Amino acid sequence: MKQVVALAGGVGGAKLVLGLAQQLPAHALTVIVNTGDDFVHHGLHISPDLDTVMYTLAGIVNPETGWGLAGDTFQALDMLARYDEEPWFRLGDRDLATHLLRTEMLRRGDTLTAVTGRLCRSLGVGPTLLPMSDARVATLLETDEGCLDFQVYFVHRRWQPVVRRIIFEGLADARPTDSVLAAVHEAEAIILCPSNPYVSLDPILALPGLRSAVRESRAVKVGVSGIIGGEAVKGPAAKMMRELGRSP
Repeated sequence: MKQVVALAGGVGGAKLVLGLAQQLPAHALTVIVNTGDDFVHHGLHISPDLDTVMYTLAGIVNPETGWGLAGDTFQALDMLARYDEEPWFRLGDRDLATHLLRTEMLRRGDTLTAVTGRLCRSLGVGPTLLPMSDARVATLLETDEGCLDFQVYFVHRRWQPVVRRIIFEGLADARPTDSVLAAVHEAEAIILCPSNPYVSLDPILALPGLRSAVRESRAVKVGVSGIIGGEAVKGPAAKMMRELGRSP
C-alpha cells in the first residue's frame, strides 16, 4: 500500500493507528482525527483526540489510561483545587505545555492543521496527523439531564446521562481541509478505526462533502469494530447505541 488513511478518535483509534504505524512507512500513513470534542478549558484550546493519537505515536502516552502523558504530575490542578476550582478535567503539568502552545499559535492566526504539524514534528511523529477541519465543530448531546457539551457528558458526568440525540454544532459552516480531501482522494486503503461511531467517526464523516468523498473513493475500505459480544471494549458506544435505538 502506497497510501493508507485512517479515520480515528480516542484511545481505541489511537491504538489501531499505532499498530498501523508499526507496519507501514511513515510517509504511507495519514490519520484524520476527530476534533468534535475540542473545547476551551481555563482559556486553553484542548484537542483531546488529536493529543491522544499524537502522544501514542510519539511513544509518550500514559500506558495506564491511554491518554495524557506517561509520568505526568498534576500540581497545577492541585493548586486550582485550593482555589475551589473543581479539577474534573485532568490536565497534567507537562500536558499543559501542549495546550499553551496550541492556544498561542491559534491566537496568532495559525490553523489547527499547521499547529498539529508543528507539534508532531517536535515530538518525532512520523505519520501525518490531520485534524478533520480547521473550523470549529462541537459535539453536543441531548440527554435526560439536558443538552451537555461532549466533555461534560464524557468526563465530568462519566457518560451516565441517557443520550437522546447528538448534535454537531457549527457543522453547516465547517469544511474538511484541502489536506483531508486530498488524503482521501489519494488513498489506496481507508480504515475506520475502532472509535465510537457516534462521537468520534460521525463528526468526521458528517463534514460537508467528506462522506461522499469516502464513498466514491476506489480505495479498499475497512471498518474495525470496537464492539465485541454486544459490549464496547472501552467507553460508552454500546450504551449509546441502545439509548439511540440500535442493537450493539
